[in-house]
Amino acid sequence: MSFRSRSFMLVVLGVFIGISLTVGQGVMATKDEAVKGLPLQQLRVFASVFEQVKRNYVEEIDDVELLENAIRGMLSGLDPHSSYLNEDEIKELRVGTTGEFGGLGIEVSMENGFVKVVAPIDDTPAQRAGIQSGDLIVRIDNEPVKGLTLSDAVKKMRGKPKTKILLTVVRDGVDKPFNVSITRAIIQVNSVRNRMLDDDFGYVRITQFQVKTPESLLKAVEKLQSDNGRKLKGIVLDLRNNPGGVLSAAVGVSDAFLDEGLIVYTDGREASSRQNFEATPGDIIEGAPVIVLINGGSASASEIVAGALQDHKRAVIMGGQSFGKGSVQTIQDLPAGGALKLTTARYFTASGRSIQAEGINPDILVDNLRVEAVEQSAISPVNEATLNGHLENTNGKGDLESQPVKSEEAVSASESESPASLAKTDYVLFEALNLLRGMTIFNQAM
Repeated sequence: MSFRSRSFMLVVLGVFIGISLTVGQGVMATKDEAVKGLPLQQLRVFASVFEQVKRNYVEEIDDVELLENAIRGMLSGLDPHSSYLNEDEIKELRVGTTGEFGGLGIEVSMENGFVKVVAPIDDTPAQRAGIQSGDLIVRIDNEPVKGLTLSDAVKKMRGKPKTKILLTVVRDGVDKPFNVSITRAIIQVNSVRNRMLDDDFGYVRITQFQVKTPESLLKAVEKLQSDNGRKLKGIVLDLRNNPGGVLSAAVGVSDAFLDEGLIVYTDGREASSRQNFEATPGDIIEGAPVIVLINGGSASASEIVAGALQDHKRAVIMGGQSFGKGSVQTIQDLPAGGALKLTTARYFTASGRSIQAEGINPDILVDNLRVEAVEQSAISPVNEATLNGHLENTNGKGDLESQPVKSEEAVSASESESPASLAKTDYVLFEALNLLRGMTIFNQAM
């Protein structure tokens, strides 16, 4: 081993020994104890590799860059969510929690060296271009993704508004990769949207959990109540393709529908990572039925909300199995700049369930089917009112036979304004609305 390699190894040993002496359970270890606990052989291998790269790599590499890459490699080997963040990446992370950033509008993770789309964000260039949850991005502007870190891939996908990018995508059910051209834009995420589905039944969609999401949810429900002119009889909370976000926002959204009880708890090695989150009194819709929609793109904070409302039997969970991200990441600033995003805990639902790598199983499994209208028969249906000599109706409403028949144009126009048209545009939401109606009828009959 060269003098330079030995010197470098001694420096590395010194750094690790220093860490061992100052970080632990509050007990100062001796130098001998610290060295004894270190894998010296692996440190020798590390020093040797460092020296070989410095000496023989085809291009000269800066020491700082090599060490930063070593740190990134160490963290990427832990799990898909731990990583090193430089100053630019920290800014991007913080901007993301406020709801405005530049790029395509997709939440991504790394899988087998490729960029996997967890979920496209509503009303963004990626969604409008047809990017779907589960897509694998294998090339960015014809450059292979394999070999890039997730942060490098994200950097390449972000850029100035109105500039174009070409993504090569692999999708289940499609025979071969295909290209998708997307024009970048400033992504302004409105995390909560709302509308009336029908009289007395509201719809709220949360696209991402940001710091202000609980506050936005309260305003959305207040608007629905105002638009309806009276209390809502039920609500659909749509968390499909919601990739998650801030833990405190998930707790706040869950609390909005619960009066009491444990929402979620986290458990890790350090005492600071073990926390319980409890609901406070007050249900924003006063016990009215809630349907929560989830699918494979519902992750992290979405699963906290779905799990909490499911465990407390406050909502019916409908749709498909969720993503299964049951871990908590903590951002820790580093003294020399940059930050560490480290998985520090697992979260558990109120009943003690871990969602990690399993997800939330819906109470009612509903596939997102495509529904088409059946052609009407040219033969008029036969019923009692069409039979000769039938008895007249005594309710004073007249015979069905005498009722005017709607023209085809009138029927079509009526259907386009009816909640039944949801069956064509969003079958899962259509089924959720039907279930809400049924629950309301049942509750009224009790």
